[in-house]
Amino acid sequence: MCPSKPGFYTRNIAPYLVHGACALGIITEQRRKVVPLATGNIVEIGIGSGLNIPHYDASKVKSVIGIDPDPKMYEIGQSRRKNANFELEVLQESAEDMPLDNASIDTVLVTYSLCSIPAPDKALSEIRRVLKPQGQLLFCEHGRSTSARTAIWQDRLNPIWNRVAGGCNINRNMADLISDAGFNISELENYSLTGTPGIVGFHYRGSASIA
Repeated sequence: MCPSKPGFYTRNIAPYLVHGACALGIITEQRRKVVPLATGNIVEIGIGSGLNIPHYDASKVKSVIGIDPDPKMYEIGQSRRKNANFELEVLQESAEDMPLDNASIDTVLVTYSLCSIPAPDKALSEIRRVLKPQGQLLFCEHGRSTSARTAIWQDRLNPIWNRVAGGCNINRNMADLISDAGFNISELENYSLTGTPGIVGFHYRGSASIA
């Protein structure tokens, strides 16, 4: 049996909702804290509509390869890609199977994308494969709260949220996912964004290297 094609909502409405939410000022502030740290030959997982592009430090960038399978997000990000002041290529491919050489990348950046990748463990395995031995993984993600009460509600609401928010999951423990994939987390900040609901506002921001 062939897999079913995404419906109209998933193809044409959810991408704009996700883009709008991810473009909020409070989220942009989080991007500014992590994106400029990327150096060398960079892979950005889930480049989507290109919201990270303005925040790279071009003086540190050799090239950026963006990975994202969503054609609508690619369309939304067209103007940002044109305005990039560094070498940029976007591959409409899955992070779970990247057409990149082993140990070829200095930095992998992932922001607000591990929540929606269907198999994040496979994506992290691919990230580990393409990173150079001394490379770094930079991440800024929302996920499972350390508050037991909030986590219970995240589990309850996740099936509904997942359908409405274009495959986003609100209950993934990002630190555990990264560690279990064979990374050493060297820096990690956990915090809740002020003014956001607890179920979606708990954050994981930091860096990791290959264990």
